[in-house]
Amino acid sequence: MEGPGLSVGAVARRLGVSASTLRTWDRRYGIGPSRRSEGSHRRYSAEDVTRLEVMNRLILEGAPPGEAARVALGVPAPAAPRKPRGHGAGGRRVPLPDGSARTRGLARAAMAMNGPAVLATVREALAEDGVVAAWQGVLAPVLRGIGERYAATGEAVEVEHFLSALTLACLAERAEPVDAANVRPVLLACAPEEQHSLPLYALAAALAETGVAARNLGMRVPEKALGDAIERTGPSVVFVWSQMRFTGDTGVLERLPVGRPPLRVLVGGPGWRLPLPERVRYVGTLGEAVEAVHESLGLVQPA
Repeated sequence: MEGPGLSVGAVARRLGVSASTLRTWDRRYGIGPSRRSEGSHRRYSAEDVTRLEVMNRLILEGAPPGEAARVALGVPAPAAPRKPRGHGAGGRRVPLPDGSARTRGLARAAMAMNGPAVLATVREALAEDGVVAAWQGVLAPVLRGIGERYAATGEAVEVEHFLSALTLACLAERAEPVDAANVRPVLLACAPEEQHSLPLYALAAALAETGVAARNLGMRVPEKALGDAIERTGPSVVFVWSQMRFTGDTGVLERLPVGRPPLRVLVGGPGWRLPLPERVRYVGTLGEAVEAVHESLGLVQPA
């Protein structure tokens, strides 16, 4: 970014937020423009924009704005994008302050893009810990840590994609129960335009581990397609995931077919805007999602 910097309107369009939101962040949290044009108009520098991108990403992932601003202001921002400098560009460290030995090992394997090591570690965690514990204690922390590294440095997005793809493959291997306890299916889908589908595979695998069969529709399921799938399969429960705020349209939930007997609607992810429709239940973790599905099916979850 050259010259005097960007106006509030230009930065708002770049981040997908309103200009008034940027002014609020500046006033409340001190994360605003640091330059002035010849006419004394305040302008955002490259460093300012990088910090705002970090803050915005953290908020979209569910962090409170104040905490997101605190983290963003503490992140050193490069004045210009840095080009990779060979295999070890930018280092290989992932922020995992409370990570176990297995978690740190997975992070190292992912940053080295060592496919066999990643697959072995993920499969070992799933087999030994179970899907819920492996997801919440190993897989999600590493994925989140790599995402935070990208937000802070602009690096390692290829590592995030690499790890996500291999994790999805491992979860898909465990997504079919040996003997399903439910007659009517559980339907899993991403909200329209939502592309983060990995949590659906984690839920399908966790349900299969407890004897519940699910049908996963994957990412970016249009509203009509989800409604048609409900009409066609007659599910007992539908779970809809929204990661990004712009995908969490609660109107989609309100318009879902009711079904007979009534369809239970569960949602997860930081993208949903409150309040939710009356018949919709929000679940905050993978473990809570499994419990909620079992309750909806009238099943006792294994200890």
